[in-house]
Amino acid sequence: MNKQLFRKELAQFQPYVPGKPIEEVKKEYGLTEIEKLASNENQLGPSPLAIEAVRKALDDIYLYPESTAVDLKVDLAAHLGVKTENLVIGNGGEELLFLIAQTFINEGDEVVVASPSFGIYNTTTGLLGAVVKTVPFKNKTYDFESFLEAVNENTKLLYICNPNNPTGNIVTEKELDHFLTKLPEDVVVVLDEAYYEYAVVDPDYPNSLKYLESRPNTVILRTFSKASGIAGLRVGYLITSEHIAAEMNKAKLTFNVNRLAQEAARGALKDQQHIARSVELNYKSLDAMKTFFDEEGLDYFESRANFIFVDVKKHSKEVFEALMRKGVIVRPGFFWGWDSWIRVSTGTMAQTEKFISCLKEVLKDG
Repeated sequence: MNKQLFRKELAQFQPYVPGKPIEEVKKEYGLTEIEKLASNENQLGPSPLAIEAVRKALDDIYLYPESTAVDLKVDLAAHLGVKTENLVIGNGGEELLFLIAQTFINEGDEVVVASPSFGIYNTTTGLLGAVVKTVPFKNKTYDFESFLEAVNENTKLLYICNPNNPTGNIVTEKELDHFLTKLPEDVVVVLDEAYYEYAVVDPDYPNSLKYLESRPNTVILRTFSKASGIAGLRVGYLITSEHIAAEMNKAKLTFNVNRLAQEAARGALKDQQHIARSVELNYKSLDAMKTFFDEEGLDYFESRANFIFVDVKKHSKEVFEALMRKGVIVRPGFFWGWDSWIRVSTGTMAQTEKFISCLKEVLKDG
């Protein structure tokens, strides 16, 4: 019998490549200490309230978690000023992006994404048979005029990563307002705000919740993986119209967010002082790196996230490997087609200083 065993889309499928694991680098290079500045984790760690919430929940792990994450939804709704019916809880932002694709995409539907941006947009929709239209950056930012040109009657989803990964720059409220007035209302706009807590300190950053009132076909993604420091537990959430949330909740897995993760997120949400400390440390780390880049004459994007994208004037694979030999893991830009750029996460000041010292040596080595 001759039949196609796998989904035909897998033949052209390019899976997302995560940052290199610490243990793998230790073994490969014979190192005992590694600074992982590749995956945009919060090096300050989680709030003590999140840790305590996990400890309290441990005795109940024989029970299935609450399938609707109702307690977390109630806390989030009060924090955000929305209804629980506006929320969808997921096993991290990545699962939610799969859920968005599963909710909306039929084979042949089109989606519009920027380049460079988060590759999961392409893979989650492309795997379901969507046609992905990629719009390159122009003058270091989203080219919204070309976005509009890419939209047609088949366009189902349009993704705006804000701040953008891997570049860290933001789309301002003025820019977004102007763009959305021109975009057809039946196109679903996904505003990926995974780094929201870092970006919101910028007065030009949009208040995306206002779009839910005027534009129901809006989906906002946020997460507890970044500023809240519980990436290992995988909790994210979507804020959207009640109609879209209801359809998404039909598609999600029944017990998708585990009991410990739900409680950790509730604990993290209560500790806004920890978020503030994380944001403060983030900008100290960014400032130190930018000072070094300026001294070395290196171009970079102005970041409002917990990472920065910089042109090191050498092939990023070479710099990536040289830094790993020195015990620092970053993300090479050739993954996005930006061969001489690297993305480096912020960290403690000690980690930041080590990165700067190591990069200085790598650049001097010619």
